[in-house]
Amino acid sequence: MERTGLRDFLEIPYDKLEEMNLEAKEQRTAGVSSGKVEEQRRRYLAEEKRIKAVTVCFSDIEGRLHMLDYDKKFLLRSADNLTFDGSSIRGFTVQQESDLRMAIDWPTFYWLPSDIFGPGKVLVFADVLNRDGSPYEADTRGRLKAYTASLFAKDGTIANVATEIEGFLFKGTEAERHYPETGCFEFISKGGYYHSLPKEPLREFIDTAAEVQRAMGFDNEKDHPEVAPSQFEMNWGYEEATIAADQIQLYKLACRRVAHHFGLTASFLPKPVTDINGNGMHTNISLMRNEKNIFHDSQGEDGLSEAGWSFIERILHSAPDVCLTMNSSVNAYRRLDPAYEAPNQIKASAVNRASMIRIPLANERSARIEVRSVAPDANPYLLVHTLLKTGLEGPLPEVDDAEGKRTRTRFLPDNVYDAMRNFKASKWMMDLLGEDVHGKYLEVKQAAADRCPRALGNQIKRSEVQFHHEVTNQWLWSKF
Repeated sequence: MERTGLRDFLEIPYDKLEEMNLEAKEQRTAGVSSGKVEEQRRRYLAEEKRIKAVTVCFSDIEGRLHMLDYDKKFLLRSADNLTFDGSSIRGFTVQQESDLRMAIDWPTFYWLPSDIFGPGKVLVFADVLNRDGSPYEADTRGRLKAYTASLFAKDGTIANVATEIEGFLFKGTEAERHYPETGCFEFISKGGYYHSLPKEPLREFIDTAAEVQRAMGFDNEKDHPEVAPSQFEMNWGYEEATIAADQIQLYKLACRRVAHHFGLTASFLPKPVTDINGNGMHTNISLMRNEKNIFHDSQGEDGLSEAGWSFIERILHSAPDVCLTMNSSVNAYRRLDPAYEAPNQIKASAVNRASMIRIPLANERSARIEVRSVAPDANPYLLVHTLLKTGLEGPLPEVDDAEGKRTRTRFLPDNVYDAMRNFKASKWMMDLLGEDVHGKYLEVKQAAADRCPRALGNQIKRSEVQFHHEVTNQWLWSKF
């Protein structure tokens, strides 16, 4: 609809947006009390007349981002009584006990570029609660936030996370939703690794998405075309674990909105096209305590401390059990194909990129582990919570078996059915998630897998795209 000049909605220049969002993130990182931040945000919303709505976000058990727009005046009156129908969210409540609550997480406040998200809106994340106000078990974001808070309360440990997320840019809008009709994706670029000329569509998309990220307070580092045609990767600096998981959700949202702006589709399917590299989400983790990186030891093997190696050993030991949280879809196991540089070996290495964990060359500040066997459609909150808790508290191999497991080559499951069997039988994952959430997660994964052919073959099938959890069209999901 053409704007008439009668409306005066909030539109903030990009440099001012970056300043405001970085200040909000600094408050969050510094641990400014939620009550104090809420008071500031409420005052801001009341005084800023050009804001029309607040977009409130939460994620379901699969990591699908849900957004509700609340009129600003209503939100300020009713922030303590926001409810929604949980039975309409796959993996949440059943119909007869459907009502859930949302509690706004006031420090997670973002001002948005108006040319991409529309004028007059701000965005905030929310915790999902039961009817009685207690934390909802299937709210994986709330569980990650609670776990990292417990680590800090115990001994001052801060978990830092940074991801490297690959995606594809395809011709046309909503290409994933149209895939059941077209049966293919069309590239917009035939370039390769690090190769894209100025003003080409892929380069223009990357440049614009990077500007949007920077305006939203991301600590941008680098961006570039990836190995496959029309493929891209954008990197930003490490953040506290929950902030990092929030930024994964915002990154994918921003990329999709920027692509739509250009009449294109940004896709984070792990393996959308047969016979080329898929998309990964390498996940870098380090732990800080008393302002010291406890993973670093210049005299340790590959520059890692005993704490770092213990973290790795625990993840490797439970790798088959946690694989479904790293690779959560039928399509994700297409990517774990060794013919396409896939990190499917259950081992850690400083040089072998087929290993599921890489130990990058680093100094005291940057020492970390890089979990490479993660698909970009993983639920980031469930993923990070699982990796952190497994690395710190998961079972260790028996002493006489540790060296054997570390040196011999074992492989991650190559299909979702084996991954589900491992997950279902895992006492560790049952303990980590609790019986209810463990069962709910397995149920939604089973539902998607059952809608796809078991004998997958080599070709990408319509059904594995159609029933992929990031394709949110309910009508498509009703097709059997």
